[in-house]
Amino acid sequence: MNAAGFTDYYDIDGLLTEEHKLIRQSIRDFVKKEISPSIEKWAQDNHFPSEIVRKFGDVGAFGPTIPTEYGGGGLDYISYGLIMQEIERGDSGMRSTASVQGSLVMYPIYAYGSEEQRKKFLPKLASGEWLGCFGLTEPDHGSNPGGMTTNIKDMGDYYLLNGAKLWISNSPECQVAVVWAKNEQGRIKGIIVERGMEGFTTPEIHNKWSLRASCTGELVFDNVKVPKENLLPNVEGLRGPLGCLDSARYGIAWGAIGVAIDCYESALKYSLEREQFGKPIAGFQLQQKKLAEMITEITKAQLMVWRLGMLKNEGKATTAQISMAKRNSVDMALHVAREARQIHGGMGITGEYPIMRHMMNLESVITYEGTHDIHLLITGADITGIQAFK
Repeated sequence: MNAAGFTDYYDIDGLLTEEHKLIRQSIRDFVKKEISPSIEKWAQDNHFPSEIVRKFGDVGAFGPTIPTEYGGGGLDYISYGLIMQEIERGDSGMRSTASVQGSLVMYPIYAYGSEEQRKKFLPKLASGEWLGCFGLTEPDHGSNPGGMTTNIKDMGDYYLLNGAKLWISNSPECQVAVVWAKNEQGRIKGIIVERGMEGFTTPEIHNKWSLRASCTGELVFDNVKVPKENLLPNVEGLRGPLGCLDSARYGIAWGAIGVAIDCYESALKYSLEREQFGKPIAGFQLQQKKLAEMITEITKAQLMVWRLGMLKNEGKATTAQISMAKRNSVDMALHVAREARQIHGGMGITGEYPIMRHMMNLESVITYEGTHDIHLLITGADITGIQAFK
C-alpha cells in the first residue's frame, strides 16, 4: 500500500472492465505525451494550444458517449468519466476544452437536434475539425439562467438573434456555438450559430489568473440572421441547457479527482524525498496526517463517482445526485491541492510542480457549471422539497 503514487486504495480497478482500463491508459499516455511537457509554459504564457483540438479528436476525447455513427465513441459513462479524470490530471483548462465540446455542444445537438443537424455538425466536432462552445451564461445572469435577455425573433425566412453571453470556454476559437435564447413568447430555445454569420463576434477575455491554457471569451450577437434549420427542434425551456449541464457536471465530478490525484502523488513523492531534521518529512506526524486525509478523501470521491457512473449507465442518475458529486469532488480537490502546496513548502508555489496551477484552475471549476453554493442549495431543495434560491 505504501508505494508512491498509489491512489487506488480500495481497489476500484476491480470494479472496472478491461476496456475501461485500456481507455484510461490510452488517455493517460496521450496526456503525458501531448499535454504534460508543455502545460506549465502554456499556463505561464496564457496560451491556448489550438493544435490540441485535432489531437483530442484523434484520441477520441470529444463526445465519447455519442454513438459511433456520428463520429463519437459509443462508450459508457464510466469510460467518459475516466477520460475526463485523466485529462484533468494534466490540466483543468484542457479538460474544459474537451468537456465543453462533448457535453455542451455535441450532446445537445445529438439529444435535441434533427437528424440533419446531427449529420452536419457531430462528425466535424468529434474529429476536432471544428471546435464548439455553449452560450448560456450572460453578463447579468449566471446562477439564474432563466433571467436571460438574449433573444430570437421569427423573421419568416430566418431568426434574428440579439444579445450577449459571457465566460464562454472555447468561444474565441469556435466554429460553432450552441446558444440559448428566448423567443417572442419568452420560451427558451437552443439555436446553432456558425462562425462567419454577420454580426456574430467572439471577443476574448484576458488577464485570467485561472484556466490560463484554456481560451475564454464572450459571444456577441448583433442582428445575426440564423437559418431556421439551425434551431434545435426537440427541446424547449430550461430543461434543454440544464440537461447539458448535467452531462458536463458529471464529467467535472470525475475530472476534479484527477487534479486531486496529481497533487497527492506529487506531495507523497516530495515528502519521501525531502529531508529535514535528519529524515524524510514523510516521517513526521503532521505530514502523515495531511497525506492520510488526502488519500481518504480521494477514495471517498472515487467511490461516489463510480456509483454515479453506474447510475448514469442505467439512466437513473438524477440532477441532484450529479450536483452533489460535482460539488464534493471540486471542494475535495481544492482542499487536497492546498494541503499538497504546504507539503511542498516554498517549492509548492513554483512551476516546478503542478500545485499552484491546479489550485488556480480549481477556483474556476468550483464556480462554473453551477457554483459551490448553488450546488449545496440544489441538494437542500432535493432533501427538503423547498427551493432556497428563489
